[in-house]
Amino acid sequence: MFTGIVEGIGKIEKISKNTKNRSAIEMTVNLGKYAKGLKIGQSVALNGVCLTATKLSKSNCVFEMIEETTRKTDLGNLKPGDIVNIERSLKTGDRLEGHFVLGHVDGIGIITKIQNTSKEVQIWFEIPKKLSKYVVKKGSIAIDGISLTVVDVKNNLASVCLIPHTIQVTNFKTKNIGDKINIETDILGKYILK
Repeated sequence: MFTGIVEGIGKIEKISKNTKNRSAIEMTVNLGKYAKGLKIGQSVALNGVCLTATKLSKSNCVFEMIEETTRKTDLGNLKPGDIVNIERSLKTGDRLEGHFVLGHVDGIGIITKIQNTSKEVQIWFEIPKKLSKYVVKKGSIAIDGISLTVVDVKNNLASVCLIPHTIQVTNFKTKNIGDKINIETDILGKYILK
């Protein structure tokens, strides 16, 4: 369980096939100070995708991904040198400052417009058709693992606004029009519609 409050960013060091399990891909990420206290078997959200730490070496951590993960999230498009958002999983008693984020990405969106003002950046993105019923104005959404509020919805497009602090501490400082983003819709909306 996560909150969508990104703790910081990490850098992908290496991506390779797992020699023991040919269907798995290993991604080595330099977590920096966020590796402190991390143990093998614990969960970390990278760009909003819940992954399990399988190997540790100082600040580097290896995560295994199956084909489902690389196909249904933007992690399959990443390469060494790319920056990812990091959030460690919640501990009992932690503050819940964002919203309930499971790290189970629902689909991939594409950034269609970036509007900058002095106080915020509004990001417009295309929503996969199957997710549009879960995206509502003023509702919660996680974009690359960042807990955000939907500002506007128009057909298959939605927008969110990011304050300068969010851009500075997340991978959004590297995002451009046409980039893919992981979308996790609000779990409460899914249950209500079911």
